[in-house]
Amino acid sequence: MTINYPSRRSALHLGALPLLGIDLPTVLAGNESGKPRKAKACIFIFLWGGPAQQDTLDPKPDASVEYRGEFSTIQTALPGVRVCEHLPGIASRLDKVCMIRSMTHSDVNHTTAPHLLLTGHPIINVSQPLREDFPGMSSVLARLGRGASSALPPAINLMPHSPDKAPRFVESTHGQGSGWLGPVWQPMRIDADPSSPGYSIGEITPAIELAGGRMAQRAGLVHDLERSISNMSADAMAQGRHHEQAMRLLSNRKAAEAFDLSREPMAVRERYGMNIHGQAVLQARRLVEAGVPLITVYWQNDGITNVSVYWDTHQRNFIDLKNRLCPPADKALCALLDDLEARGMLDETLVVWSGEMGRTPRVGQSVPGGAGAGRDGRDHWAKVFSCIVAGGGFRKGHVYGSSDRYAAEPSTSPVPPADLVATLYHQMGVDPHSVITDRLGREVPLVHGEILKGLLN
Repeated sequence: MTINYPSRRSALHLGALPLLGIDLPTVLAGNESGKPRKAKACIFIFLWGGPAQQDTLDPKPDASVEYRGEFSTIQTALPGVRVCEHLPGIASRLDKVCMIRSMTHSDVNHTTAPHLLLTGHPIINVSQPLREDFPGMSSVLARLGRGASSALPPAINLMPHSPDKAPRFVESTHGQGSGWLGPVWQPMRIDADPSSPGYSIGEITPAIELAGGRMAQRAGLVHDLERSISNMSADAMAQGRHHEQAMRLLSNRKAAEAFDLSREPMAVRERYGMNIHGQAVLQARRLVEAGVPLITVYWQNDGITNVSVYWDTHQRNFIDLKNRLCPPADKALCALLDDLEARGMLDETLVVWSGEMGRTPRVGQSVPGGAGAGRDGRDHWAKVFSCIVAGGGFRKGHVYGSSDRYAAEPSTSPVPPADLVATLYHQMGVDPHSVITDRLGREVPLVHGEILKGLLN
């Protein structure tokens, strides 16, 4: 349902409704029947850097070797559908997820393309500061009051450091925060490595651009936590909200236990993988169980190589996909899906597994706007890429869209990121066409995309 607004002056504004005591989720629910929303939470696993579509989910075994690459393919749980040999777990569970092979856009910049996937909007000015971004889904849901009854924050970004503190380009990624909604709705960011013995929420920090000065010292445990939380804004409301958030975290045993991975049986932890990514995904599952509506898990710079970091395989594409990237990603996603299903949570939890773009069709191919490619690498490519969506009312065992013979462009059912974001909002019970008022008083839709009804049950 799209809400009809009688005029621009009399339209309902997201920013004003809470002051009037109106229940925003009810007003914005995209379901006229009043049925509960399909999804209560979302875990977005962001494979920052851009996985090669033809070397992961959309192989082209009949293409010549310079296009198909070095890997073989394996049969999946769906007859006639094959994926890369290094994703055996996903292959055996493809009947439980929806795979999209026709994602498409035109932005080949690693820092701005994520804005499309996380907000549904393109960047207007590539040099704009993060505070000028359109608000990400996590911040919008927080603004709508999702998770307000939990001691935990309504949105959390897991952005773990590698043990050697390798540089993290993902910190400058657009779309990850509250943008012009303001710092009061900024997702909590956790930098700590969840695979380390000393993992602690004491390393929680705000987004890098918002940091500035230390919050005033307070007594007891609050003081200990706030020493590691930067003052997110001079605005008293923002400061007060984050102080209240810290108080709730420290005074609520259930909230604190959500961060205690030692409470998980070792066998469970090992199923996710005893590495940074695997334990971050496990942490996300525990946060959903504790009542956090949206968690974004960002792939870390593991510091193993200085020529091909994240999924940005300009060189060593096949070496790194085989040894460093596919195995932990495959293992963690499969453990998450299995756990959510076993706990009866998958139908109410959206899981998104995607990067911000794909890689060039031909090995060694360089493109304008990219960063070049070595003889064994692939450059940036946004014309087509693949992703997985599971749970939360999405169809199971469904492959949506396709690419051409070289995985270069969509051949059927192209899916711009705005359509995916609109569909995620819809499944979370929010009308994606509702308007939100920006700082200049202009009304803009949450997203301009259309709901992909063909992906839904």
